[in-house]
Amino acid sequence: MAVVDEIIRLEEDGTISFGDYLSENIKSEEKFKAKRSFYNVETNSEATKLTKSGKILFESAPGATVHNFSLESERASFGLEGVEDVRVAVLMNPAKLYRIKIDENVIGNKKSDAKGKLVFSLELDETVKQIEITEA
Repeated sequence: MAVVDEIIRLEEDGTISFGDYLSENIKSEEKFKAKRSFYNVETNSEATKLTKSGKILFESAPGATVHNFSLESERASFGLEGVEDVRVAVLMNPAKLYRIKIDENVIGNKKSDAKGKLVFSLELDETVKQIEITEA
């Protein structure tokens, strides 16, 4: 897979893909409409961030490309592509325990903070890792 040329796009299945971890310069798009909501994206090699209504839904450091991002109240799923170890934060429900699965491997359970931020790290190697987060 490759970076998202449009910075953000709506996929046929209703998910969104965004980010460009290869760009040295900050790329951004504001008020991208998908599923009756507006999203903002900022991305480059140092960080990728997706916001909706002023809330950060996804953030990675360094930057990443996110494929088929789907976020519901108890579940998130997406493909993640990059070139080094990455710290990921996803907005979930506050103070809940979630199971994190990367490809077919469960890496463990982690609790979101009081604001719903769920943070984890993983190693990327230019192949897309499939991430699934579900309530434990």
